[in-house]
Amino acid sequence: MSEHTIPDIEPLLKRLSLANTRRTYRELIRRAERESWTYGQFLQIVVSEEITHRRQTRINRLTHRAGFPFLKTIEEFDFSFQSTLKLNLLGSVLSPDFITDGRTLVLIGKPGRGKTHLAVATAYRHIQNGFEALFVTAAKMIDDLSGAAAQGRLTEVLSRYTHPALLVVDELGYLSYGNDAANMLFHVVNDRYLSSRSMIFTTNKKLTDWGSVLHDHDLAAAIVDRLLERGRIIALDGPSMRSRHLALDDQINSMVPHQPDRISGKHRTDFPEPTTIRSTASSGSATTS
Repeated sequence: MSEHTIPDIEPLLKRLSLANTRRTYRELIRRAERESWTYGQFLQIVVSEEITHRRQTRINRLTHRAGFPFLKTIEEFDFSFQSTLKLNLLGSVLSPDFITDGRTLVLIGKPGRGKTHLAVATAYRHIQNGFEALFVTAAKMIDDLSGAAAQGRLTEVLSRYTHPALLVVDELGYLSYGNDAANMLFHVVNDRYLSSRSMIFTTNKKLTDWGSVLHDHDLAAAIVDRLLERGRIIALDGPSMRSRHLALDDQINSMVPHQPDRISGKHRTDFPEPTTIRSTASSGSATTS
């Protein structure tokens, strides 16, 4: 078939929103003639390429919307510096079931151990699996919610953090927070817990220290209780990924509580719930821990 005999079906493809096919159908017709494709083969390739294009477009859109500070994949993570963590141990974390079951993950370790890399890579894998994810630092989220509460807009802004299928909260414990930090964080964690929506936290603090970090030991314990009911703790050790070439690191002490991880507890929390939302927030100083 010569160029002038190729039918102009672009208006029809446009009406069907087949953007990729609009760009490729003429070349596909030429290939089909050169390679003697059957009608079935031609149709299968056209549809397959359209599906592939739409999937990649969705991944790109969700990746941009997630707000990652950088894009890393699981394949880029160097497990050779971890004493216990291996790729095959992350199977359940990377599986779509992690999202559909509403599981959580807490990554603990000193700065530079790859916690954020691993959190971003896990979230990106779930975007590839078809789920929406949001990345935010703990300080940014708490400040955002605290400011919204002061303006009477907490419910509106809260939905930003409770809606995505996966929420990644980075760097809990690195900065100091206002006195209402525990209350703000509890609203996010409790809402997602009740809705069975997945969460990933990265922190440089023991879970038993979260009460001091958040200025409320009871609420912090209630937050941890909800995270661990369907959750898992992974400690990252080894040298700092940023400065390992300088050999500055001492062997890391374990940052995981001595009690064994509770993967699926069933008992109800004994900790009190917040009854009011404070309307004023103390601004935290940005001093790194």
